[in-house]
Amino acid sequence: MTAVPARVPVLIAGGGPSGLAAALELGRRGIEVLVVEPRTSLDPLRPRAKTTSVRTMEHLRRWGLADRLRALAPLPVEHAQDVVFCTGLFGHEITRFREAFGLTTERRDEFAEPGQQAPQPLVEQLLRDAVAELASVTVLTGWRAVEVTDGPTEARAVLADPDGGQHEVTADWLLGCDGSSGVTRRAIGARYAGSSGTLPNVSITFRSPQLEERELCALGVHYWVIGAERGGLMGRLDLDGTWWAIVQGVDAETEQVDPVRLVQSLAGAEIDVEVLATDPWSARMLLVDRYRGQRVFLVGDAAHLNPPWGGHGFNTCVGDAVNLGWKLAAVLHGWAPECLLDSYEAERRPVAERTIDAAGAQEPFLAPSFATGDLDAETAEGAALRAALARALQVKDPEFHSLGLVLGYDYPDSPVVVPDGLPVPEPELVAFRPSAHPGARLPHAWLPDGRSLYDLLGEELTLLRLGRAVSAEAFTTAAARHDVPLRVLDLDHVPGLRESCGADLVLVRPDQHVAWRGSLPVDAEAVLAGVLGAQVASAASVSGA
Repeated sequence: MTAVPARVPVLIAGGGPSGLAAALELGRRGIEVLVVEPRTSLDPLRPRAKTTSVRTMEHLRRWGLADRLRALAPLPVEHAQDVVFCTGLFGHEITRFREAFGLTTERRDEFAEPGQQAPQPLVEQLLRDAVAELASVTVLTGWRAVEVTDGPTEARAVLADPDGGQHEVTADWLLGCDGSSGVTRRAIGARYAGSSGTLPNVSITFRSPQLEERELCALGVHYWVIGAERGGLMGRLDLDGTWWAIVQGVDAETEQVDPVRLVQSLAGAEIDVEVLATDPWSARMLLVDRYRGQRVFLVGDAAHLNPPWGGHGFNTCVGDAVNLGWKLAAVLHGWAPECLLDSYEAERRPVAERTIDAAGAQEPFLAPSFATGDLDAETAEGAALRAALARALQVKDPEFHSLGLVLGYDYPDSPVVVPDGLPVPEPELVAFRPSAHPGARLPHAWLPDGRSLYDLLGEELTLLRLGRAVSAEAFTTAAARHDVPLRVLDLDHVPGLRESCGADLVLVRPDQHVAWRGSLPVDAEAVLAGVLGAQVASAASVSGA
């Protein structure tokens, strides 16, 4: 019989990507955490999300896991980086979107890590293994939260063990990472609002030796097929013959579905197909009306459901966990007041809303929506038709190139971001323009010795000193007085960093977002109070103007 503590500082209901990421953020800081997860094993034949974004890879780098994921990933970035639109795997290439999803083999100034294609079960297993290395985190697989009660000073949960026994646990804080069918959302009275996609879909995992033996029309990481009996997309899961496919407009509940025939239609040939798994699904675009109760927070899919177009859903879940994790640890360690936690919803809900809108905007432009003719005709008319379709398909570009969203999301209106009074750049979807305005992700830079700037940031707050004649003493004194962990980085020697950040001093949070920037003289006490949730006395006192 597993011994379950009667009380824990943090209980996490759900050990998927969001729950594991939150456990990592907390456990790495020594916070005692109990995670309950119903699934005892992860199904490799149901890959679910396949895109680990540039931003999530940066978090994995911070956790020391980026290289581990790349070593485990069955599809190396070097294999392919482009999304190809075609008439079939053996037909004509229509157009391609290069370096989709941040996939690149070259080092880029804009980010510390390129994207990575990897099936979600593999990423989850990596996170499970990493969490298991943390002495302060206990993960109970086969367990689930069946009842949650929120309260002003604690949360109570009834946990069901694999044998049907029930155990009551009290937690100072409870994180609801239990997805759309969990109990935590109802416990705080939160409700989804939104819509579902217009087309039902079916996912198919399969193997095909003939697909490996024949020459494909092009090399790609994803193939979108236009003009087939059923529109859809497909791609490799690995380099050993395992593939995935998503066939659009297939309602498995109302029609006879032959997955072999569906794959053959997408491929454009009667290849042999060994079906490994099938999953019917519909895209959902849902967002809760609140992210927290009193002691209960919603994280990841419990708070929002994203359509898969663009590969943002799983990555948005990780972003939630990172945001809440460092804040909750700061409160539990006593160097931040509980009001810091009020900023979680204020920061993350607008990001989820914008992400859902961006992904949902691609729903009308799925493969079946594009008018087609004889796209494979070896005639001038066929070539002209393919060229015209290539131009029309440029509407899909934001689905594959969205660094403006992935790296450019910010928190300028957050109650724990101290504004500097300067104009805030307008949000963009495709183009990413680095900015150090308060609330933005700190602009990335490679240092002269080859290291990433991000590798030097502290686990908690970091003050960048970028001006040659600027002192950090006011901040170090204020931080010491209030036991706030602060690392000071003297980087005035790094070419161009002062100009890209736009200030002599930049205060960076644990999640690599800018909390404040300015110059001396400045009221450092007021700045620290502002970024930790206390009321800022006046903008002038913290602007450094």
